[in-house]
Amino acid sequence: MPFIGCHVSIGGGIENAPKRGKELGCDAMQIFTANQMQWKARPITDESRDKYLKAMKENGIKMTISHDSYLINLGSPDKTKLEKSRNAFLEEIDRCDKLGISLLVFHPGSHMGKGEEYCLNIIAESIDYMIENRPDSKVIFVLETTAGQGSNVGYKFEHLQKIIELSAYPERFGVCFDTCHAYAAGYDIVSFVGYNETFKKFDEIIGLDRLKVFHLNDSKKELGSRIDRHCNLGDGFLGWETFYRIINDERFRDLPMILETPGGDENYAKEIAILKKALKEQ
Repeated sequence: MPFIGCHVSIGGGIENAPKRGKELGCDAMQIFTANQMQWKARPITDESRDKYLKAMKENGIKMTISHDSYLINLGSPDKTKLEKSRNAFLEEIDRCDKLGISLLVFHPGSHMGKGEEYCLNIIAESIDYMIENRPDSKVIFVLETTAGQGSNVGYKFEHLQKIIELSAYPERFGVCFDTCHAYAAGYDIVSFVGYNETFKKFDEIIGLDRLKVFHLNDSKKELGSRIDRHCNLGDGFLGWETFYRIINDERFRDLPMILETPGGDENYAKEIAILKKALKEQ
């Protein structure tokens, strides 16, 4: 069955996250390994790392996914911003490797008026730069589907495939399917026909073998709005049935499924419990 969980705070130290995750009912959890709104972060100490790994075992969390900083834009046309983004991303890779986190989710990038094709090329170059500067890293770079708001790329499956194709290291890429983002980008996953067609297209364009993570979020905005507004499961345009279908889809039975919905820990615990209750025997 899938590993259901949510985004968990690292407040007070990264070693505190696994216990919080267990209390919320998580099988898997997503974290920021550092403050997501700051460029620089202190390295994780050996002591903190050891406490974190111990807490993972003690609390039965099967896996952790990292999400990179919201400040990072690996497709930026601004050389200074691009350099800062790449340096911050390298630090994120270092933290992931130290903690044994293999999946690093990131929003591909924004072209800031330079154009999508330019941006896709720069993102691929950026990831190649990371790999070549961290040759011993085992991290998989997980491109997140986006809503297409502003100048963000990644709202088409073709964008993600193009980044992978342009890279010299296609084997190092995975994809995170965000339900809110995909719906806002125009992929109908609510109707039975639309759901099947969406994942058929995903398989044809990218390949289901690259699907590594789901972000389960309902959408405040309608299909194709290109507006990224998460809301609680069942309260938006997707509805509970969409999420029941995803968690019980045999193709996704071994994947982490992470909530990023509003309402804090109380809401996370409630939604995780509802999803787990809706799981069929697999």
